[in-house]
Parts: sequence; structure tokens; C-alpha cells
Amino acid sequence: YDEVAPLGDRELAVLFPLATMRLCTSVCLSARQQADRPDDAYLAVSQGPIAATLPKLAATHPRLAHYLLRAACGRPAVPHSASVVAWLGAQAGALAPLTGHDLATTPVLGLNLGAGDPIVSSNQADNDAERLGRRIFDRMAEAGVEIAAGGYDEPRLLYASDAYAGGNVLDERRTVHLGVDVTMAAGSPIYAPLDATVHAFERVAQRLDYGPMIVLRHDPPAIDGADVPPFFTLYGHLSEDSLDGLAAGQNITKGEQLGRIGSAPTNGDWWPHVHVQLITDLLDISCNFDGACRASQRSTWLSICPDPNLLLGIPDDVLPRPEITDQRAERRRRRIGGSVRLSYPRRPLTIVRGWKQYLYDDTGRQYIDAYNNVPHVGHAHPRVARAVAEQWATLNTNTRYLHDRLLDYADALVARFPAPLSVCFFTASGSEANELALRLARAHTGRRDVVVMDAAYHGHTTTLIDASPFKHDGPGGAGAPSWVHTSPIPDTYCGRYRADDASAGPRYASEVGVVIDRVAAGDGLSAYLAETCPSVAGQIMLPPGFLAEVYRRTRAAGGLCIADEVQTGFGRLGRVFWAFEEHGVVPDIVVLGKPIANGYPMGAVVTTADIAASFDNGMEFFSTFGGSTAAAAAAMATLAVTLDENLQANATAVGGELSRGLVELAGTHEVIGDVRGAGLFVGVELVRDRSTREPAGDEAGWVVDRLRERGVLAGTDGPHHNVLKLRGPLCLSTGDVALVLEALDGTLGEQAEHGRPD
Repeated sequence: YDEVAPLGDRELAVLFPLATMRLCTSVCLSARQQADRPDDAYLAVSQGPIAATLPKLAATHPRLAHYLLRAACGRPAVPHSASVVAWLGAQAGALAPLTGHDLATTPVLGLNLGAGDPIVSSNQADNDAERLGRRIFDRMAEAGVEIAAGGYDEPRLLYASDAYAGGNVLDERRTVHLGVDVTMAAGSPIYAPLDATVHAFERVAQRLDYGPMIVLRHDPPAIDGADVPPFFTLYGHLSEDSLDGLAAGQNITKGEQLGRIGSAPTNGDWWPHVHVQLITDLLDISCNFDGACRASQRSTWLSICPDPNLLLGIPDDVLPRPEITDQRAERRRRRIGGSVRLSYPRRPLTIVRGWKQYLYDDTGRQYIDAYNNVPHVGHAHPRVARAVAEQWATLNTNTRYLHDRLLDYADALVARFPAPLSVCFFTASGSEANELALRLARAHTGRRDVVVMDAAYHGHTTTLIDASPFKHDGPGGAGAPSWVHTSPIPDTYCGRYRADDASAGPRYASEVGVVIDRVAAGDGLSAYLAETCPSVAGQIMLPPGFLAEVYRRTRAAGGLCIADEVQTGFGRLGRVFWAFEEHGVVPDIVVLGKPIANGYPMGAVVTTADIAASFDNGMEFFSTFGGSTAAAAAAMATLAVTLDENLQANATAVGGELSRGLVELAGTHEVIGDVRGAGLFVGVELVRDRSTREPAGDEAGWVVDRLRERGVLAGTDGPHHNVLKLRGPLCLSTGDVALVLEALDGTLGEQAEHGRPD
């Protein structure tokens, strides 16, 4: 509104009370009208939303609302904040040192406790006062300093108590720190930087709050006849005896000892430090003023609470400062090739941490990861991380040496496969594994040509781009080379044969068989390469009878059957460990990637002894990092966690809840044409018209963007990019699924209300 019809400062000053009064007036008028016409339901249509909104407005301090509105219109949020900052800037060099040391010259370690810094553990339980303090003081000892400081405008994940939370894990928490934390040994004295009076003090009992705290009031003298408004400074996490003998209104002289640094648990259960905060408006709060804010209100709160380093005088290059997303995006444009795409390009995400089924951005915002299947057992799983770290600290070398790590993992992996799949090759990626699978097939058959599925994607090497219609038939592609032959997608929703046709599988297989026979009659068939559940093609579930018949036709033509299980292996479908098991077939070669080592670069090919012997033709196969000792440790830990934590069963239970909920949503939202999948491999096909099944690609992209705003990360697949893919870590819970469904329901409701997005 302000961009079109600029609001004056006086208008902004009265906007919040007028808007609130307008809703109050509506309540009164509606009540009167309903009393006169009790049978007219329309008179109450707006009262539900108003009843939900008014209490929230009433709980918002009117000056805070004023500041938020000013910030929304591009004004400095707090009109008088600049004069306080200017006055403090003029006092530089005349302030008493907080710690008794001149912090402009005393060595200080800049301490970053932000969401992505490794000193903060992903596991919140590891961030208790003792463990976190030990890590902090170890860093200080390494740097040879006795003081560390930082934290202003720093988004943190340390604030785990309910006092910082919204209603659920997707709601925005208060994560952005508004003070500077000065860390020293417990019991160290702190001193008042300025003359002041004691405004208030309190022992805050709640854990992860201030503990003993003091708020001072400062009344600066006028400068050149211009008044400087009073401001406040807050000091938290003090020792209990720091409050002894204090009284409200008591004068405090610059340089007078104010208190001492406290220790856990009485200091709010934190490591020893003092939280220093500068406040230009206490918003009529008596003492316990918020020390952290929501990132969405960041600019407003940074105006209410300017940088307290104005009081400390630590050199700016010492204190860590968060980088702005726009700056990161510009650096990426300069240094990273443009073909390396970003998700959410209009407003990219900066992801700094993962834990279990959650990802965290640089503001500390938590997201349910319903998209990434690489962290199979969960982001930063401690067993996997520990296994890799311990192996790295001992040895990380390649497969040219005997080592039990590699052999133990190969035994454990092969034990999950049916005979005769018994020989392993390890690679550094799924792409490398698919490339190797084609080499194995060619060595065994003596032929080159392969049959692939339309819209398939198997990897990013030159050979696999040639073998992936999704790439070679897409933007920038040059079409299929002569040795690649494309067969139809067995899509039982949009294809020729539908899911309600019991013969759909054999009929699709017959069409693939025609392609196979043509290739066999030409230069001969090396292999049929296909994902057991085509992912990029649209989260397709192969119809019954299809794969068995295609494998029979392939073998009859002298070719090998290659199952790409990169997306679906290790129990993702829930009801089976490998997707090919669902079809009663045994491939000749199985390709594994992404989830095999929970994000450590690794892939694998599992095949028969005969095929492996054909490949042993004198040319050595070697992958520098494939099957390294650290990779084997990561893979063994990932497999063990998958089994020990019953993640296959969890995929069945949680995925079942997800699919049932999506089917229910389809009854409400016409844009959902089809829900398909198994376990935590689920696709939701969006259409503009159920009768024609016209794909809704633009709408799907809009839905994914809006889900991100609601705290859910998802993606799209399919030839028309209209299939929502939901396939997060196998540790997703039913509670997460409920929130995903709620977010999708709300998003699709918005889409229906506002129409097709631009």
C-alpha cells in the first residue's frame, strides 16, 4: 500500500489502533445485526476470523506494532533509535570497560554460536551448559585468550525451551540474538560502562532464560540543545550475589562493579558469560525483556535493540557478523556455473544445519525435509558421523589394500540380496555405479545397445546423459545416440493403459518387448536399464506383471537386466527392502547410490559371479574413493542404523499415514489427480482438469514454493514437472506427516482461491 500511496509518519502512528478499533466496531455491529436478524447466517461470516485475530492484536504492544509497520514501509523502525546510537558513538573512548579490560586492545576471541557453526551440536541435548561451555573454553584456550564475545544479530538454535517456540515445529521460533555475549570465567566481575540508575532486577527461574539479571536506565544530557531520549542496558546470566543489596532507583556510577558472571544452573543453565543488550524502548516490560526475536521481525528488533558493541568497543573485525543472503547469491553467480541450479531461485534458501528429518536455514528456521532421500537414516545421524570420524582419524585409503571394513560391509550388503547376486563393486557415486553397470553388461554380452525408459535419468556422466532421455531429450540435449533405444513409461495414470486395467502391466511390457526385439534383431541387446520405480519420470509405480515380462523378453534377447535402485533401495518402499522384490524378479545387476552411506560419497554395483568374471578381462577397474575405508564405515553404519532402528517398518507406517492423508486431500482438492507410491516414496500428480488429466506444472512449482514458506521442503518430478515428490529421510514421524498434510491442504486451498499462478 505504501508503495502506491505513501503513508506519512502521523498516519503510520495511528494505523494500528485504527485497524484494531475497526475490528472491534465490526464485532459490535455484527452483534447488533444478529440480534435483529438471528436467521441471517451471513451477518456472522467475518466473526470467526476476527475472534481469532483480535486477541493477537490485543497482546501486541501498540508501540511494537507501530515499529513493525514503520519497518514494513521501509522507515527506521524506532524513530529515536538513531539519536541514541549517535550519542553512544560520541562517547567512544570515554566509556568504562565492561570487563575491567580495554576490549579495544585486549585479545578477544570472536565467538560464533550461530545455527551452522560446528561448536553448536545438531543434537540439542549435547548443548547443555557443561558440554557447550567445555567446547567454548577449549576454543579460547587454543586461541590463548581469556575473553570471547559475539552473538549480536546471530541466528541460533540454542533456544530450545518452549518460551522461544511457536505452536509446532514449523512455526517460526525466536532465534535471532539481540545482545552480545561476553564469555569469561565464572565469578569474573563486570562493571557499568555508563552512569545509570537501577531500573529493575530479577532472578528469572526458567531454564534457558536470564537467571539473575539487571536492567539499568541511562538519561543522557542534551547535546546542542537537542534531547537524547533515555535508553536501557540489560545484563543477564549473572551470579546470584550480583543482586544483593540492589534497589530500584539506586544510582550506579560509571566504572562501578555491577556484578559477577554466573555459572550453571543458576545463571539460566548456560555457560559462564554475561549477555549485554542495548534497548531503546522497553515496551513497558518491567525487567525480563526478550533477548531474541523472530527473523521475520529482525529489522524492527535490531532498531529497538541496536548493537551493544557501542558499549563494549571491541574491534568490528573481531566480532562475527552474519552474511546477507543477497551477498551469498551474488558470490554464487560469480563463482559457480549457471547450469548448477538452485532450488527456490526467486528466494534461495541458505541451509546451514541438518538434524534427523529437519533442515535449518541461516535464520534458524526449521523445515521438515520431505524431499531429500540422501540422508537415508537422517541428517547428521550420530552413529554414522562417529563411524566416519573415527575411521578418518585412523585410516582412509582405497581398495588396493586388504581391510576388514570393506569386506565386512560387502558381506553385510550381499546378505540382503537374493542369490545369485553376490559380488560387489564400490564407486564414489550412483552415476559412477550406473556407468560401471553398463560396462559390466557390455563386457558380459559383447554388445553395446541398451533399452531405457522414456523420461528416465540415470546420472550426469557423458554416457549416462546419452542413456537418460530426461537429459538428452530435454533443454540443451542432443537426442539419443544410436546405441540408446527408448521404450514407453508404464504410466497407469496418464498413459495408454490405466490402473483399473488388470492387463496394463503386460500390455506395457509388450510395447517394451517390441523395442527389445527390434534392438536384438539389429546390433544386438546389451541390457535393459531402468529404475525399479521411475523417480524423475514422475514417481511411477510399475504395474503388476510389467517388470517380470520385460526381464523375460530381455533375457530371451540375450541382454542383461539392470535395476537402478538408487532412489528406492534400503527399505524406502517399506514393504520390501529392494523395489525389485515387489515384482518377483531378480536382476542381473543392481545399482545403488544416494542413501547407501547417508550422504558420504558412495555407490555400489551388486552382480553375479559370472558377470563379474566376464568383466575381469585384463583391464583393471579402480575408483579412488569408491569403497574407501571411511566410505565403508559410513555405509556399514547406515545399514546398521536402518536395521537397528526399524526404519523399513517406519517407512511403512509413516508412509501409509502420508498416502492415506493425501488421498483424503484429493477428495477436497480437484487439482490432485493421482496419489501413488509406497512407504516414503510418494508422488502427487497435479492436474488442471481431472477429466483430461492436463498436467499442472506451473501450479506444482507454485505449491512447492508455498510449502517452503510454510516450513515443508518438497520437490517436483515428471516430464511436465507436475508431480510433487515426497521422499524424505526414513526417520520422518507421523507427527511430521500431519504437519506436511496440513501445510499442503492450506497451500492447495490458497491455490484454488487465487487461481492459476502467473
